[in-house]
Amino acid sequence: MPVNAKERVKKNLEEGRRIKFGQLGSKGSGNFEFATSNEMWRATVDILDFMPLANADYGGGVIITDWYSYENKKNESIKIMVQFLSNEIRADGLKVIVYNKKCEINNQSNCSTTVDNTNNIGQELKLAILKKAAEFKQISTKKEVEEYRKKNRRPVYAGQGEGAPKN
Repeated sequence: MPVNAKERVKKNLEEGRRIKFGQLGSKGSGNFEFATSNEMWRATVDILDFMPLANADYGGGVIITDWYSYENKKNESIKIMVQFLSNEIRADGLKVIVYNKKCEINNQSNCSTTVDNTNNIGQELKLAILKKAAEFKQISTKKEVEEYRKKNRRPVYAGQGEGAPKN
């Protein structure tokens, strides 16, 4: 997997991994293709569904939320960036960065932004994403096995199969 974002976008586009919104602004409905087969992407979107997303670039392998404030802390907010370093479900295939913003209570335009170096929220999110991705993978594998068995099932006629008398 290329480290450079532009190379990663190019590689993902060549492999057909992208979000396509069709022809925006044209009449009629667009053609929507989403990353439904990537469990890490789906798990991240599912886990972060309570936060508004500022950017979701499947081709570039990044999801960035908008600033989010807890109800009881109006002068503090967080922003989360998730970078996908691999399509495989593994801890080193995902990087979660949490940004903290603190503003003065009486002056919301005077704010400071820092990266959460303790990264407790980031580690919890990473673990939750990995668990959810593993669940999605297990479900999709089970469906694939069931479909394979349906396709490759041979018809059994009377007098054949398990328990039938052998000639």
